Amino acid sequence: MKSRLLAFALCALLLPAAHADQPAADAKRPLLWKVSDADSAVYLLGSFHLLKEDDYPLPAEVDRAFDDSASLLFEVAPAAMNAPESVAAMQKYMGYEDGKTLSTVLPKAALDKLGTLVSASGGSLQALEQSEPWAVNLGLVLGITQAMGFRQELGLDRKLMARAQEAGKPAAGLETVEDQLRAMDAVPYAEQAQGLEEFLDDPRKSIREMSDMHAWWRTGDVAKLDAQMRAEMARKTPESYRLLDVERNQAWLPQVEKRLSESRKDNTLVVVGALHLLGSDGLVEQLRAKGYTVERMCDSCAAATPAE
Repeated sequence: MKSRLLAFALCALLLPAAHADQPAADAKRPLLWKVSDADSAVYLLGSFHLLKEDDYPLPAEVDRAFDDSASLLFEVAPAAMNAPESVAAMQKYMGYEDGKTLSTVLPKAALDKLGTLVSASGGSLQALEQSEPWAVNLGLVLGITQAMGFRQELGLDRKLMARAQEAGKPAAGLETVEDQLRAMDAVPYAEQAQGLEEFLDDPRKSIREMSDMHAWWRTGDVAKLDAQMRAEMARKTPESYRLLDVERNQAWLPQVEKRLSESRKDNTLVVVGALHLLGSDGLVEQLRAKGYTVERMCDSCAAATPAE
């Protein structure tokens, strides 16, 4: 993605100043819950899609959940991750189908800042004209995170997909890649532009936020992730929250329940983005509300709070 290259150029200037503010994250506590009925269980594991080498090995609780599960469920099936049709779908949804362009949906002030960034890296704003704001923003964020040392191939999903294949455990998806892209594409242009504007206004803030979110995930800090990430998204961009979080959770819930109702002994490990497990809209609380036994699996956590 062209905008990812722009982020690398930007990071050369921004990262030295940002590193000083990065919090320590030595403890490893998983965002892992066990949901049980009378005869089987589903483990819900909150993932971080890009990680670093020192995030491994995983906490022992995750290893135990993996070993205790006969199968795994991810957001999308492992086979779809790099399939040609997935790449084609990405190219389709990144662009416009209504005749608009980036210049027509992005406010002039943000467009000027993006143009300055493009020029500084030797590129052309014209090359991004056919990309929707969410796609440009995604490219910038991925570039920033890679420059910070995060890697997609080290993401928890991909690591556990590989591990499941090695162990001969079947793995399936809760949705298709096109389902994901369709949800992102449905976000109103105003909210798409808002996310890109926030990045362009203060790229250092994006670096700090990524560092903070990673630290909270690594230490299993449910309260911080819920308040600073999930609730903030719901407040600032309610349509994005509805489309990307709430509606997808609602679509996934029957599939997770099915693993409990149809199984008599086989357990399942469900691995989804951490924010999908948090808050009253999250899978954890929705399953608890249905009467299932729900417990946080965390050896070193303090006594569970109501939020957990």
